[in-house]
Amino acid sequence: MIRLNVNGSPVELDVDPTTPLLWALRDTLGMTGTKYGCGIAACGACTVHINEVPTRSCMTPVSAAVGQKITTIEAIASSRAGKAVQAAWIAHDVAQCGYCQSGQIMSATALLARNAKPTDADIDVAMAGNLCRCGTYQRIRAAIHAAARSLA
Repeated sequence: MIRLNVNGSPVELDVDPTTPLLWALRDTLGMTGTKYGCGIAACGACTVHINEVPTRSCMTPVSAAVGQKITTIEAIASSRAGKAVQAAWIAHDVAQCGYCQSGQIMSATALLARNAKPTDADIDVAMAGNLCRCGTYQRIRAAIHAAARSLA
């Protein structure tokens, strides 16, 4: 049995320790907000927080998450920054197809949790590993700036 802390709750999973965290979340726990995109940690759709650090869950074995604090998109609004980012995403009409958005929101929330006043360059660095096939990058940047202002 693998014991994890997901969104503040202890869970026990009967999975192989090498199972990617993404599949443990989606298939075993039914938490489908975290998306599968590429499977090689290149697109960011599978981003979750492990100890508040954005982490690609498609390449992280569940064994590496034991004893760590895992936060998924399902619980991101429980943080002040997460709530601000989600509100800004809606206000700036960021989502187009929406598939990448949970990963984008997770990365943006982590950025604002550590940097209350990010510059465009800070945003570009923090969001570089998150791809949006619809090209909503300008709206993403505007939403992050708006969320930062709302947190000030």
